[in-house]
Amino acid sequence: MIALTTPYLWYSTRATGIVAILLLTLVIFLGTLVANRIGGTYVGRFEINELHRSLSIVAVIFLAIHIVTTVIDSYVATGWFSTVVPFVSPYKTTQVALGTIAFDLILAVWVSSLLKVRIKNGTWRFIHWFSWVSYVTALVHAALIGTDTKGTSGLLFVAFCAGAVVMAALWRFFGRPTRSGGRTALSPLAGAPRPTAPKSKSGSTPFPRDQRPTSKGKARR
Repeated sequence: MIALTTPYLWYSTRATGIVAILLLTLVIFLGTLVANRIGGTYVGRFEINELHRSLSIVAVIFLAIHIVTTVIDSYVATGWFSTVVPFVSPYKTTQVALGTIAFDLILAVWVSSLLKVRIKNGTWRFIHWFSWVSYVTALVHAALIGTDTKGTSGLLFVAFCAGAVVMAALWRFFGRPTRSGGRTALSPLAGAPRPTAPKSKSGSTPFPRDQRPTSKGKARR
């Protein structure tokens, strides 16, 4: 059985935390591309949306590994409840609570995306706004408690991620085109009106039911 004080758990926690922050930065940036409907020349909007969704799943996986390795490492006591309930960790209560809040918000956004076809579009959009709050909270958590963020390279990494998201946020709010009615991030064609058969002035179809053209162009007898 692996020792609960092995340094490999500590290394795993640090590595997965850095990768999770980087992936979340990419997810936020790609989400901005999806919201602003960028794509179509070289890379389609569908591909950007699928990449956004796939990276979000990978980010959640790395985040889960980061949390598990932190809890099972007995070098510091955090406890399993601290993974979902903030301000209960005996170790650096406030810093750990920020990570807990970020995880809860990310989990809410992820679950709402999985249930998008079952909930109202307005509800999904409201919950999806929490992704911005969760990212800021996660970045502050990393800056305050992360071992690697204390050095120059770590600070530059945090500054780069924060700058990228700030630029994405500014672009999201000021560069966003007017949304077409009924369109969603799930499908750009969702809610589009379906074509209908042309109607005559009387409101009926152009040909009577018994005299519509057949495949050979002749009326039915």
